[in-house]
Amino acid sequence: MHTLSTALKQFVNDEGGVTAIEYGMIAALIASALVVGVTAVSGGLTSAFNYIAGKMNVGAPPA
Repeated sequence: MHTLSTALKQFVNDEGGVTAIEYGMIAALIASALVVGVTAVSGGLTSAFNYIAGKMNVGAPPA
């Protein structure tokens, strides 16, 4: 019984995987922030490029 309780105490006190989990959570948070940021900016970029493309087509000579 002594070895079982010792093994259980070691298992409870082991924090080796905690750092990996924390880094995984930080990476997921950064990825989520990037997705939200790109989604927010993409509408403005699309309209800006459409505006520029429209201005370029106005001055094109007839074929």
